[in-house]
Amino acid sequence: MQSIVTYIRESYEELTQKVSWLPYQEAQRLTVVVAVFSIIFSLAIWGVDTTFGRVIDLYFDFIK
Repeated sequence: MQSIVTYIRESYEELTQKVSWLPYQEAQRLTVVVAVFSIIFSLAIWGVDTTFGRVIDLYFDFIK
């Protein structure tokens, strides 16, 4: 049990003393950048998937 308490205490000390955190506004800006990129990337994947799906449907309709 003592090792768990020591681990938690040392982890907290490292997070508060040794880790450099981004300023709030920069973290917020970067979060928006990641969200926008994720939306754009997911739309691109959806578009490619839809296009390939239609091409494959056309191919199988053609060989019937």
